[in-house]
Amino acid sequence: MHDTLANGKTIRTLNIIDDFSREALSISVDASLPAHRVIRELEKLVEWRGKPEKIRSDSGPEFMAAAVTEWCGKKQITWEFIQPASPHRTA
Repeated sequence: MHDTLANGKTIRTLNIIDDFSREALSISVDASLPAHRVIRELEKLVEWRGKPEKIRSDSGPEFMAAAVTEWCGKKQITWEFIQPASPHRTA
């Protein structure tokens, strides 16, 4: 997600939510959230909660990056993309 502050600066949030329990596992806020930052946040969660079978997300550039695809391959995690404007349907 992204928003603009009163001073005009843009912020982005990385919201990681457990689809089953609806628990917010992590919310990261920064001016930019590149792929390596997404991987770092996911590594923390894997260490804390264990490895998921699948991750579902939109098709933002930080999720489409080769680094994320490589990380998923190493961890044997399936990454599934949702259809634009349809948070519950997968492509």
